[in-house]
Amino acid sequence: MSASGTTNTTRRSSLFAWALALPMPVWQTLFFVAALLFLVVMSFWSVQNFRVTPDFTFDNWAKIYSAGYFRVTYVRTVLYALLAATLASLIAFPCAYGLAFKASPLMRRIVVASLIMPYFTSYLVRANSWKILLTDQGVINSVLGTVGLGPLPMTSNLFAVMIGYLTLILPIVILLQYFSLANVDRRLIEAAHNLRCGRVRTVFQVIIPSARTGLILAATFAFILSFGDFVSPSFLGNNKPPTLSVLMVDAVKSGSQWPRAAVVALTMVATLLLVAFLAMNFAYGEKRKRS
Repeated sequence: MSASGTTNTTRRSSLFAWALALPMPVWQTLFFVAALLFLVVMSFWSVQNFRVTPDFTFDNWAKIYSAGYFRVTYVRTVLYALLAATLASLIAFPCAYGLAFKASPLMRRIVVASLIMPYFTSYLVRANSWKILLTDQGVINSVLGTVGLGPLPMTSNLFAVMIGYLTLILPIVILLQYFSLANVDRRLIEAAHNLRCGRVRTVFQVIIPSARTGLILAATFAFILSFGDFVSPSFLGNNKPPTLSVLMVDAVKSGSQWPRAAVVALTMVATLLLVAFLAMNFAYGEKRKRS
């Protein structure tokens, strides 16, 4: 084949590759970058007679950031997301470890399928199901009442919110941890056992460091989903106390304050971008140092 023919083939392959990759940047531009820019612009608009009016004012930013309730709600939302990510990571690890190192191939397939199936139904439906189970007249308190322990307050509190968060994030955290643990080099584990390293010590000194990147990313994903969730704080927690997502919805309902809701949304986006950046740096920083 001549040089010109090789060049044309290479050019066609390059154009084909760009055509395949084009939908992703277009999607990101339309539904993330453009939407984010619109939120930035809207945050400087004003509301007059319950109508959003194009403007350029910093009043929305000043009123939101000077409000004590916003600072309290922000800290609460971060702490709730951290707690949910921590609980999900701790609960998921034994399950993921058993799948990766103890379960048979058939059992792995069954469990993985069962972890994916909850996402076939609406998260709102699952949260409402928990609300039915956790009420004072629900199934759980009815059972506890038969042994003289109920009813216990299981809704409109932190416990209910965490149940909702775990319903959303736990299956996917287990899957992410499992995929990370499944890729751990078995030769490192065998070497640790040959050096008379106990099982617990092997887990903490060999397996967890080897799967460090995947474990951190799973916890980060759990934090991101919990931080922005509206369903659990609203339907299970009954907005008592509210989180940032609830605060954002309330801003829209009270006087159509879309600009102030945009300020809250931009604050949430900035927080999640910062958390994602720090998590990626922590997850991959050690590898960059070694290389």
